[in-house]
This record gives sequence, structure tokens and C-alpha cells, in this order.
Amino acid sequence: MGESSDSVSIDIDMVPFRGKEFLVKTSRGSLSVFVCGDHEKPALITYPDVALNYMSCFQGLFVCPDAASLLLQNFCIYHIDAPGHELGANVISSDVPLLSVDDLADQVAEVLDFFGCAKTFSYILFPRLKRVLCLGVTAGAYILTLFAMKYKERVLGLILVSPVCKAPAWTEWFYNKVLMNLLYFYGMCGVLKECLLQRYFSKELRYGVHSAESEIIQACLKLLDERQSPNVMRFLQAINKRHDLTDDLKKLRCKTLIFVGESSPFHSESVHMSTKIGRKNCTLVEVKACGSLVTEEHPLAMLVPIEFFLMGFGFHRQPHFATSSSNGSNPSSPSSHSCIAPELLSPEGLGIKLKPIKTRADIEI
Repeated sequence: MGESSDSVSIDIDMVPFRGKEFLVKTSRGSLSVFVCGDHEKPALITYPDVALNYMSCFQGLFVCPDAASLLLQNFCIYHIDAPGHELGANVISSDVPLLSVDDLADQVAEVLDFFGCAKTFSYILFPRLKRVLCLGVTAGAYILTLFAMKYKERVLGLILVSPVCKAPAWTEWFYNKVLMNLLYFYGMCGVLKECLLQRYFSKELRYGVHSAESEIIQACLKLLDERQSPNVMRFLQAINKRHDLTDDLKKLRCKTLIFVGESSPFHSESVHMSTKIGRKNCTLVEVKACGSLVTEEHPLAMLVPIEFFLMGFGFHRQPHFATSSSNGSNPSSPSSHSCIAPELLSPEGLGIKLKPIKTRADIEI
């Protein structure tokens, strides 16, 4: 049982996620939050895309030993799932009011209030770290960006993967309406799953012949089968009614790192968002031969930019987490990774000063 009447906790032992799941009651309904890491460390909160949960959206990133060690060494991670998207979720009653994107952002604030994230930092060891870092994918990236706008004092930085910031164009609005009709009449059917795969992954991955690629698709399809269609429809409805954040992007106080796959249907909007945030506070990393879900399709392409980004806040990976490579180089060193050209990722470009660059990660397919 949980430690408070406001939550229920479940112990889970699952590689690469080891921690405890809490069902946190908010004023707008309950949310599943999976917590892993040392509670005394600064908080990193995650929010997945439509129809995904933390396992199907961030597993690829946390399977990577270097990325997992970097993040877990420095943070306690709070994986927030959209309402009704956790494993084993029941169908949300039709009597429960539909939530708006503002409601979803406010829920994030209530989750932080519950865990007391703003109070768990050691101000002696981390005098500047009184706020959280956020990692979100597409719809989840929108929710966390909105959260950062509404609660500026609580957000230290944003790591956004294939984010959106505009109100839906009529083509996206109509396409989402088709998806909602499929969910309503047919549930998580084959056609709907194919549409979602197109949203998440590149054509190269969806129709590739490599076993590693097919395993990603198979794992995603299996997790989609476990989703409750009415719950997915509710989240999609909220995202389809989102409002335009463009005019307020320059008011963001936090540093922002944006990843986007070159084949992502949200590529142009992600580039637009990085431009509107401004050259002072935002860095854009484009990943070749990749769709929207960079965290699953090419997680290694995220490691070096994230490492430099975190260095700007004083976070580092300790040497004992690193292992020696076959050529004797230190894989914990940003310059040793071959997926991104080191000259494009200098500390001046992505680290402390955080000057913006446009980086392309070359991935072999």
C-alpha cells in the first residue's frame, strides 16, 4: 500500500525500470507515476506521446547503459503517464469530464506537489537546483511545455522530442478525428495501430528487415494492444483541441533541447518551435533516418547532446559508470561517440553557454 491515503503504490522489478508505481489522486482525476532513483536527487519528469506509456516511450533510452547511468546518477525520475495509459488501467468512466491540455499541465504540478519535488533537493549540494527538468515526446512535450509556461518557477530545463506547439492544422485535426472514430467504433484495430506506427517511427524502421528494428515494432504493437481505447481517445481529444503556444515561447525562462527525427510528421513544427524560442535558449538536434520517437528508434543519438545539456546545469557522469571500449576510448566522454560529429557538439555549442546549433545525427541504417 502507499504511504499516503492520496496514493496507492505498487512495487515493480522490471529491467530497465526498477522502482515503485504510485496512483496519485489529483483534483482532476488519478495519474499513474512510476518513480525510480534516489528521492534525494533532483527530479526529472517524463511524459509520453499519445497511446504510449513510460515503458513504450522511454525504454529504448533507459536500456542504453550510458544514458541510464547518466540520468539515474543525477536524478530521481518520475514517469508520468497520461490518464488511463498505465498498464492494467481500467476504462475511465464516461461520467468523468474530459480534460483539456491545461488540465493535464495542472495535473503535473499536482504530482510534484504530492511528491514534494520542490522540497527534496539538497540546497547545500545543489544551491541552483530548485526546479525540475522535463522530458516529453510530441503530445507529452506539448503538455510539459505548457506546464513550463504556467509554472515558470518550477522548471529548470526542457528536453523535448518531436514537439508540437501550434494548434492543429485542419489536416491534423481531421486526421485525429478519423483516429478517434476508429477508436470509438473498432477499438485498437489494425488500421489504427498502423496509423500510430506512422506517427512514431520512420518508414525505414517500419519496413526494415533488421531483427532489432522488427523487435521495436513488435514491442510497440504489443503495448498498444494493452491500451484502453476510450482512454486513448480522451487524450487524443485533448491534444486535438490544444491551443497555439507560439506567441509565448520566447517567454520561456528555461533552457530547451529539442530532438526531432528527419522523417517525423512533426519535423517542421519542431523546427518552427526551436526558432520561436530563440537562439539564446534553444538547441535543435535533427536525427537522420528517424521518425518522431527518437527515444526508441535512435536513443544513442540523444546521449551526447543530453550529456552536454546537463553539463550546463552542473550535472556530470562519474567515471566509474563508464567502461572502456575496444579501442581504449572512454565512452562516457562526449567526444568518443561516433553517432554525432564532435565538432558539431562542442561544450560552447551545447553546454554551459548553450549557444544554439543545428545538428544532424548521422545514423547507419
